[in-house]
Amino acid sequence: MKQRLTPQDLEDWDRMARTVSRRRSRGRVFGRDLPVAAPFAGPPAANIPVERTDPVAQLLAAAPVRRAAVVRLAPVLVGVQPHGLDTATWERFRSGKLKVDRTLDLHGRTVQAAFHAFERFLARARFDGLRVIEVVTGGGGPGSRGGAIRHELPAWLNLSELRPLLLAAAHPHAANSGSVRLLLRKPRDDRGPR
Repeated sequence: MKQRLTPQDLEDWDRMARTVSRRRSRGRVFGRDLPVAAPFAGPPAANIPVERTDPVAQLLAAAPVRRAAVVRLAPVLVGVQPHGLDTATWERFRSGKLKVDRTLDLHGRTVQAAFHAFERFLARARFDGLRVIEVVTGGGGPGSRGGAIRHELPAWLNLSELRPLLLAAAHPHAANSGSVRLLLRKPRDDRGPR
């Protein structure tokens, strides 16, 4: 027996369908050219609830990004000097001579809870104008979630909404892979003429 959709179901479906776009695809399938979808214009602003007390929402809402102006950044790799960072600053950061401003300990959290805590921590650190932060994931011993969190952290660093906040990442010591220090970018407003 089929159930009929209620008017509320139809309204919910319509609202969700307006936020979905076709994936762009260039190439050929079975000898035929694939159509290229139009660029996604984004959902209507009125449909996006933003809680003003959330630092992540404040940070992302404070600096709207135009899709045409988005620049692809190289991925942040832990322990690898990024392009554009001078060697003297990298060495000071990598060797621990730059003071850690704030630390987040993710021990004992699920991966999902750790991600949300990391996202809020990073946004708050940027909002507060911090330069160097440290994230402790743990070593990942038997029965520990630290291994899963430690494994996921490099992917989190390169998420499209978080990557623009970061400049570099390094372990505080070669033998300590359960902790990662992050060098944050300075906000654009603080930068002088280049």
